[in-house]
Formats: sequence, structure tokens, C-alpha cells
Amino acid sequence: MPMSANLSRVQAFDVCSHTPMRRPRRALQLANLAVDALVAEAMLTPKPALVDARGSGAHRDLDLRRMLDSARSLHGTFLSMANAAAGEEPHQALRERLARIGRAGERAMFAATHGSNAHRGAIWVLGLLVAARSILGEASPREVAALAARIAAFPDRHAPAQDSHGARVCRRYGVTGARGEAIAGFPHVLDVGLPALRAARAQGADESCARLDVLVAIMASLDDTCLLHRGGLPALEAAQRGARDTLLAGGSSTAAGRRALLRLDAELVMRNASPGGCADLLAACIFLDSNREPPTSGVLRTR
Repeated sequence: MPMSANLSRVQAFDVCSHTPMRRPRRALQLANLAVDALVAEAMLTPKPALVDARGSGAHRDLDLRRMLDSARSLHGTFLSMANAAAGEEPHQALRERLARIGRAGERAMFAATHGSNAHRGAIWVLGLLVAARSILGEASPREVAALAARIAAFPDRHAPAQDSHGARVCRRYGVTGARGEAIAGFPHVLDVGLPALRAARAQGADESCARLDVLVAIMASLDDTCLLHRGGLPALEAAQRGARDTLLAGGSSTAAGRRALLRLDAELVMRNASPGGCADLLAACIFLDSNREPPTSGVLRTR
């Protein structure tokens, strides 16, 4: 079928909501940006204890191929979210519509990864930001995050009655988790990640190093529920301490900072703990920082 026929079919119908699509080009652009952000995050190397071009990090059921398959499987999810939000305002029904689309996206992700959880947290984070950008059109990251927070504040009354790892961790350790981060307006994206990105670029870091410094800056302060679930408080404290050491050594673009980053990687792999929540927020930073072209490679030399 010609590409134009495919595009007209995508523009005409939303397979999740069964309603005519609005602003189809904008929705398609947002879905592309969201998937690009997940691909860029997966490819970025070396990330401490996370899947990257070197291997699986602290994960036994994920590798780079599965991460990329998962990211690409979510294109339709983000497209449907963008279309569902277009022309809307934050309200209960929109929140629940997005949640239904997100749960369908989780099923697509599990099918693509053969049952492994690659991007459940990212569906939540990027889904909210995609919806907010669809409503606002051109807007600053802070405006987008503020609107996403308004959407997140509504409860999902139809959520399955299952106790997630994240919910149990939040209760046990008294942290707010991904939902708290979203309701607060993504402070680790706006006040930590994006400033770190701008600072690294201003200092002459290449894009890979700049993005690694974003990840490390977020790690230094985020109470990451993935780390807490997999390794408890000792893993979280080790991650935050190692991240601060990396930044104090000059960040990933310096020899000393690179050595500190690789020491952090080794310690977290030994603890079988990875900062998945930090990786989701890195993807959010990449998504909101959409004025620049992505680098041709996310691989940092480690010689």
C-alpha cells in the first residue's frame, strides 16, 4: 500500500478510542518524539546498571534489543494518547481515558518483550507529557509539566486492584514514587535534569556526556522506587552517593568523572539494582528538550 494511503488511514481513525482523529500531524509528531526519547535513553552508554549498548546491566530479563522493541511497540500508545488529549482540558474522564490507553500500551510492551517490564514507568511519565503537549501545542517545558501534573492529580477509578512493586515501596519507605513526581510537576525534570543538560552543553560536553550527566544528576537526589525495590535503602544510598561523586569529579566528560561513573555502575550491578525511575525521567528530559536533533550515537567511549 502506498505511504500516502497508510497516512490517510492513520489520520482518519484512532484504533483505541474509535473516534475521528484530531490534529493528526501534531499527534504523530508527539508519538515520534516520545519513541525517539525512549530509543535515545536505551542507546545511551555507559549507564550505571541499566541496559545499554554494553549489555543488560543489573537486569536478567532485558537487553538492548528488547528495550528498542518495547520503545517502538509504544508508538501507537503515544499516538492514541495525543489524539485523546487534543482539544481537551484536564478532567477525570481524560485521566481515565489515558489510563485505559496506557494499560493497552503495557500489553503491547509485554508482547514485544516476551513478558519483561521495559517501560511501564515510562508509559506513565511520557504519556502524561505527550497528553499535555497535545493540549497546549507550543509551550515551555514548565507549562507542559504543570498541565501534566493537573492530569495526574485525578485518580484512576478503574485501575486494576493489584498491589504494584512501586506502591509497596512507597508505603514501606515513605516516598512518593512516580505518581508523586508527576503530581508535583516533575521537579527532577525541570529543576534538576534540564538544568544539568544546559550546564553540560555550556561547558562543551558532547550530547552523550550531557545526557549522562542528566541521568547522574537525577540519581543524586531522586528516591528511585526501582532501586528501593531491588536493593532497599543501601542500594538507594549507594546510587545517590556514587552519583554525587561522579558530579563532583567533573561529570562524565572528564576522565575522573568517567571513572567514578564506572565505579557506580559496578557497585549497582553487584547489588542487582538499577535506577529505572531515573532512566524514565531522563527520557522525559529528552522528550521536553525537543528543539535539538538527537546525537548520531548514544555510546560514550570508555577507554
